[in-house]
Amino acid sequence: MNATSAEAAPGRIILLTTSHRVAPGLLSWPAWQALHGADRVLCADGAHPQLPYLREAGIRVEEAAPTAEELVALCAGGRTVVVVATGEGEPALTDGLARLAGSGRVHMPELELLPASYDLPGARLLDLVQVMDQIRAECPWSSQQTHKGLAKYGIEEAYELVEAIEEGDRDELREELGDVLLQVVFHSRIAEEDPDAPFSIDDVAGGIVTKLIHRHPHVFGDETASTPEEVKAHWLRTKAMEKQRESVTDGIPLGQPGLALASKLASRVRTAGLEVALPQGEGVGYELLALAARAEADGIDPEAALRIAARAYRDAVRAAEGLGA
Repeated sequence: MNATSAEAAPGRIILLTTSHRVAPGLLSWPAWQALHGADRVLCADGAHPQLPYLREAGIRVEEAAPTAEELVALCAGGRTVVVVATGEGEPALTDGLARLAGSGRVHMPELELLPASYDLPGARLLDLVQVMDQIRAECPWSSQQTHKGLAKYGIEEAYELVEAIEEGDRDELREELGDVLLQVVFHSRIAEEDPDAPFSIDDVAGGIVTKLIHRHPHVFGDETASTPEEVKAHWLRTKAMEKQRESVTDGIPLGQPGLALASKLASRVRTAGLEVALPQGEGVGYELLALAARAEADGIDPEAALRIAARAYRDAVRAAEGLGA
């Protein structure tokens, strides 16, 4: 290439994007190569979290926010310019470059979008924790909430999640899962402020990770399990050792709906291989107990079965009223 053609070469623009959910300085090898090989490195945000690490690596970063036309001019002569994108991703700049390219009047540089770091699965949970922290600090309602005050919402959200599952509505399911997740993060944030026994969302997550690993010895240990029944047996045996419970009924919440309570008791008895006759008595309660135990033995969730029947009853009522389902 002679001097004249070199001066006319359009050059190259690299838009370098990073994730704020990944620790600053942890960039991909192609990103480091691009940064070290660039003629100029620009960043509009002088407080960008990556800048101290780039400068420590010997990369000179200029604080500048050129327009699309100015950036194209900087690339003249075959130069490579790396733009370290801010959190918004430089939409004004990319829109301007697109307009220039579409005009057909400008000899455009080569354009490259180079992700320097990627979100790992679950990375958006960090955003949720950050947003919850700000809401707890700044919202007049959220800042006053307590575990007891939020308890009713946890119950409501759990029921709404079950309803979304039974209705088969995928959009509703995703939303309700988010609402349930919010309850976990909200309670964890409140727990951080406890003066005597504080804990955080990291403690909650760490606890369940430890529990899952310990209760899945067939996945993380030397045990074997080839059927769901064997897995359940592992789970119950390990859980009993952890909790040091005396009875198979220990740990069953007595405040849950009656059919679910009866089904859970029958399940524990059956899984433990105990022979326990159902108590005999007069009244609909004992009849419902027998029905719940029979349903559980047949692999039927009596609560779910009753909800299905109740919905059919609701539809019949609406039909009698001349309304649609």
